[in-house]
Amino acid sequence: MFGNIQIISFTIMNDQEPKRVRRVRYSGTHPKSFKEKYKELQPEQYSEDVAKVIEQGRTPAGMHRSICVNEIMEFLKIVPGQIGLDATLGYGGHSLEMIKQLIPGGRLYAIDVDPFELPRTRDRLASFGYGPDIVVIKKMNFSGIDQIAIEAGPLNFVLADLGVSSMQIDNPERGFSFKIEGPLDLRLNPKSGKSAATLLKTISQIELEEILIVNADEPNAEIISSAIVSKISNGGIIATTSQLQETIVEALEALPYFMSKEDIKKTCQRCFQALRIEVNDEFGVLDKFLEKLPDALASGGRVAILSFHSGEDRRVKKSFQNLSREGIYSDIAPEPIRASAQECNTNPRARSAKFRWAIKA
Repeated sequence: MFGNIQIISFTIMNDQEPKRVRRVRYSGTHPKSFKEKYKELQPEQYSEDVAKVIEQGRTPAGMHRSICVNEIMEFLKIVPGQIGLDATLGYGGHSLEMIKQLIPGGRLYAIDVDPFELPRTRDRLASFGYGPDIVVIKKMNFSGIDQIAIEAGPLNFVLADLGVSSMQIDNPERGFSFKIEGPLDLRLNPKSGKSAATLLKTISQIELEEILIVNADEPNAEIISSAIVSKISNGGIIATTSQLQETIVEALEALPYFMSKEDIKKTCQRCFQALRIEVNDEFGVLDKFLEKLPDALASGGRVAILSFHSGEDRRVKKSFQNLSREGIYSDIAPEPIRASAQECNTNPRARSAKFRWAIKA
């Protein structure tokens, strides 16, 4: 009898629910750090909270709000049965709208280099019922568009959104922004290539100055590059976003003329942008993509490119114009299309977007 009681007691103890562990509370009345924004990071559970954030003109943490969706979809004129490519999958906002238009019978190829966001977006699209029979997702750089065309055949439409996704910018572990302390990484694929911190350890002042000028048109490139290289040469460390920002600010404060806080902020943004472009070879990748693009398109195929940087837009513009003169493109955008005032008001990150298009002859 005693043995039976022991067994029953043991069973009851194991059937008890595990003790609930409370979420660590954040300081203050509102979450500030990326990880503390648990509601925004779980949109499927807190849809109302996420909607409120969007209504306030902000992008929820861990999400990305696609830009110029209506303008792009109006141009692409996707119909069921077509085959297309989203060359920069990201959060999948543009892809989702394209998939809706090409089914039934169509297929979308979608590629990205980010090893962290790619599987999340795959799961997100699958949750809407769009599996590999409809959307083929590959981890690769869009400079390999020719490989996609070999597998898929001539493409009826292509979209390339050249901007960095909001979920990459907002995550301090990725090191894209100086607003929050994080490692100075800046790589779209942190598992490949050199980080920005590693690049700065060995770069010369002349090389860094050229990067800041070519990649960001930075007017104070000489004094900033000199300050960065001098600090590292003298044993200083620039391994985090805040350390780089502090070095830039110190260099600017030594100038013989006054710079406002807003001008200093914009300078820091340009410097971070220039380094991001360099460590990811973004201009080189874009040039290869634009060169291979016409051969990947079907006759009458349409391409839409969304850029956020003057250097990117110049490359797209020149490529489209040159290939139009050669008769390869039958029509191109005469001027870049900008996001509407309404969209810019609700999503400030849309303000710098430029949308250009071309149609293959």
